[in-house]
Amino acid sequence: MSNIPKRIDTLCVVYEHPRILLGLKKRGFGEGRWNGFGGKVQKGEEIEQAAKRELFEEAGIKVKNCVKAGIIEFEFKGNPEILEVHIFKGTGVLGDLTESEEMKPQWFHIDKLPFENMWPDDKYWYPLFLNNKLFHSKFIFEGQDKILDMDIKEVKEL
Repeated sequence: MSNIPKRIDTLCVVYEHPRILLGLKKRGFGEGRWNGFGGKVQKGEEIEQAAKRELFEEAGIKVKNCVKAGIIEFEFKGNPEILEVHIFKGTGVLGDLTESEEMKPQWFHIDKLPFENMWPDDKYWYPLFLNNKLFHSKFIFEGQDKILDMDIKEVKEL
């Protein structure tokens, strides 16, 4: 059992085949990168509720379905905290996309995802996500651009 503190985060990727909704992060951690929508789970909040809340706050939409697709643990060398990110697949968009102070949403065809402007780990787990495979992964980063180590497993359940 590890004594390393964990922070629980969410990431909701809206998938309406053949497109994915990503947001360009306008400020803070990950600024300038395309990513799904998410953030910290607030005290007393269920993880799925947090994913839906963050999606609404950052993109102005809700989804009919929000299903857990994976869990990724991130370690950043020199940071004592592990980020445990619960990945959700959102389908059935409700509402109109709205740019927020934090994110600028945009649709991308699944064959044209902007991996060069996304987190470096995305190219490793997105194929599982797009093929409806459940996964558990761990990435160790040096800074925000260099992956030192990774472990990606397809799992039967989360």
